[in-house]
This record gives sequence, C-alpha cells and structure tokens, in this order.
Amino acid sequence: MKKLILLLTIILLASCSASQKTIIAAKKTLKGEWSLDKISYDRSGVFEVTLYNDASAECLTGGIWKFIPNNNTGMYTVNDSQCVSTGARNFRFTIPAPADNGDYSFLFKPIDEKKRSTNNNKGYRMTLKHLDETTMTWTQTVSLEGKPFVITMNFNKIQ
Repeated sequence: MKKLILLLTIILLASCSASQKTIIAAKKTLKGEWSLDKISYDRSGVFEVTLYNDASAECLTGGIWKFIPNNNTGMYTVNDSQCVSTGARNFRFTIPAPADNGDYSFLFKPIDEKKRSTNNNKGYRMTLKHLDETTMTWTQTVSLEGKPFVITMNFNKIQ
C-alpha cells in the first residue's frame, strides 16, 4: 500500500512539474515588448467591441504590450490620438495550469502604478492559442446575441 501511495505521489508531482515547466518557459518567451497587430472576429460584419472595459478594438490595435515575468506585471498602450483615452495601462498577469482540455489561459487584471486593482479586483481570461519566440495569439469567447463570439488577438514580438 505504501508503494502504491508513493507511486501515485510521484506521478502527480511529475505531471504538475511538466505543466509548471511549460508555464515557466512560456513566461520567458513572453518577456519583452509585443505589438498587437491585428484583432479579428469569427464572423463577418462590423462590430463595436470594447476590450477589457477600457478601449475599442481599433484603439488597442497597434498598441505595445510589455510583459515583465519576474513580478508578473506589464503594461499596454493606447496610442491612437482618435481614441478617447490614450496612454499606458498597467496590469498583473498569470498563466495558470492548463484546463482539462489542455488549453492554456492568459489572465490579467488592470492595476494602477501602486499595483492596486483598478477594476474592483476583476480580471480577464483569454485562451493562449499560440506562443513562440516571435508571435502570440489570444482568443476570447464572449456572447453576442446569445451565441458564442470569438475575438482573436495577434501579436508580434518587438524585442
């Protein structure tokens, strides 16, 4: 019985270790600055989309996202002068263990300069669909007219 418990413990630790190593590797890859080059939708049409309770998709497109993995913080910019509110926004992020289906998520929460929540401690979850040394893709599924609506965000690494 002791051997069975030991074996199960080792298997559990090994499986946790593999996903933890993947998360650490992802954070290393994520480190640096990324350009949000394209936001697209899973259906055609014209949509007024406000992302993260902050800015329109048009205002976020072309913005720079900076990730600092050693303290799980970062910032993104809204640079388009046509947008109501421009400038940098701070956030705290994490990549939790994968879901049962194997998908990794990217979670972030808006914070101020003093690292306090600016959104009543609420955050946002996206699916981390792709991440390599030069490109990254997030998807977020929301509801539109009672049906799933997928928003895809494509990033390219700057440095």
